[in-house]
Amino acid sequence: MISKKVEAALNEQIRIEAESSQVYLAMASWAEVQPGIDNVTAFFYQHSEEERQHMLKLVHFVNERGGVAKIPKLPEPQSTFPSIKSAFTSLLEHEIFVSQSINNCIDIALEEKDYATHNFLQWYVAEQIEEEALARTMNDKLELIGDDKSGMYMFDRDILTISMAPGTKPVV
Repeated sequence: MISKKVEAALNEQIRIEAESSQVYLAMASWAEVQPGIDNVTAFFYQHSEEERQHMLKLVHFVNERGGVAKIPKLPEPQSTFPSIKSAFTSLLEHEIFVSQSINNCIDIALEEKDYATHNFLQWYVAEQIEEEALARTMNDKLELIGDDKSGMYMFDRDILTISMAPGTKPVV
């Protein structure tokens, strides 16, 4: 049985994962109307769906452990960005925030001696390491590109092929 304190922390994480999905969906919608960045658009749509799956995994876990998962009301996310670079900067900042929130859930699970939740959350820890590394790589590439249109063309061309192998750096 899950404690009320762990249940509340995980419900907060459900909210954060749902909000993440919405944030990346808004980025995808914004990118879709920008000229020439079809793969960046696809990247954001894929990221939105991935975050939704992260939320659902938490929902099922809370319910299976005897708690009640709460589906939150969400604020409207930012819907426009000055540039692709600013959208990816926001993505990195958001992933760092999510990592901190996961760490908070782990702290609470350990305080409550809930080792099943601690174990469950290790998947999220590994996922966040990958997410932050990927976001940093994207930001590094955009920093190198600057205002170069041919560089942006190549960034858009390659974005869907950049992957994270566990314990490694991003590869193209």
